[in-house]
Amino acid sequence: MSELIDLKNLTKDYGKFRALEDVNLTVGDGVTGLLGPNGAGKSTLIKVILGLVRTTSGTGHVLGHPLGRKAAEVRTKIGYMPEDDCYVHGLAGIETVQLAAELSRIPKTEALRRGHEILDFCGMGQERYRNVETYSTGMRQKLRFAMSIVHDPKMLILDEPTSGLDPEEREAMLNRIRILSRQFGKAVILCTHILPDVQVVCDDVRILSRGTVKLSGGLKELCETRDAGLTVQLSGEADDFVAALTRDGIRAETMTPRVARVFGEAGLLNPVLWRKAELCEMTIRSVAPTRNSLEQIFLEAVREVRVANS
Repeated sequence: MSELIDLKNLTKDYGKFRALEDVNLTVGDGVTGLLGPNGAGKSTLIKVILGLVRTTSGTGHVLGHPLGRKAAEVRTKIGYMPEDDCYVHGLAGIETVQLAAELSRIPKTEALRRGHEILDFCGMGQERYRNVETYSTGMRQKLRFAMSIVHDPKMLILDEPTSGLDPEEREAMLNRIRILSRQFGKAVILCTHILPDVQVVCDDVRILSRGTVKLSGGLKELCETRDAGLTVQLSGEADDFVAALTRDGIRAETMTPRVARVFGEAGLLNPVLWRKAELCEMTIRSVAPTRNSLEQIFLEAVREVRVANS
C-alpha cells in the first residue's frame, strides 16, 4: 500500500491545551475510517493535513510534500467535505459547484460542465437551479460532496458525509464513496461517528482519543476476535445455556438473551454445544466464528485511553 500521508511524532498545542500528542499516522489507498469521540483531535488532524495549522513538533509528508510545505498545492489535490455548510448565499446549486471548480483554477466553461456532470453523479436533478438557502439537509450534504470532488482530487477527506441523510440517501452516498475509491482510485479519509458506515465502505481504521492514535489497522484484521470461539444463536435462554457449559468448565458468556459466545476451538466445541442444547431443551439456530464488533473495538480503545489518563 502506497503511503499518501505519513506523519511522525506529531504534536499540536494551542497554548496550554494539547490537541495532538505524538501522533504517528499513515494513510494509503482505499477508504480509511478516522474515528474518535468529540474532542479527540480529528478536526485538528484534518487541518494539519490540509496545511491550515502549523504543528508544534513532528515531521511527515502529505501527497509527496513535506508537512507544512506547499500547502496550497497540497489542497488542490485534496477534496475536503466539511461537516458544516460552506456555500455563498444567493447562488444556485450549480453555480456553487461551478464556483468551487473555478477556485481550483478550472476555466469557467469547463467548471460549469464539470458541475453538471458531478451533480448528475450525486443524484441532483432540477434542484440544482434553486438557491442553496432553500435546500434540505440531505440536499446540502450532496452539494458539499459535489463541491469536494468537482476538481477531480487525488484524495478525499469527508467529514460526516451521511449525517442527516435518510436511509435511502445514506446508502446512495456510501455507494458513491465506494465507486470513487474502487473504480476511480481515489483515496478517502472518512471521518464519522456512524460505525456501520465504516463497516460498509472502509478498508482501514484509525481511532483517535485525547489527541493520540490509539488503534490503527485493517478493518478485517481488527475485527478478528482475539479469543477463538463461536457465537451461538439459540431458541431458548442464553443464560441457561451458558450456565450449563460453565458447570462443565467451558468458558462462555451471554451476549444477548438468545445469543451466547463460547470460547475454544470450533472442532472440539461443536459436538458439546449440540449435546448441551439438547439437555437444556432448546435448539441451536446458528453457529458462527466469533468476531469483534467495531463498536466493541472502538469503546475498548477509548476506554483504555481514559483509564490511562485518569
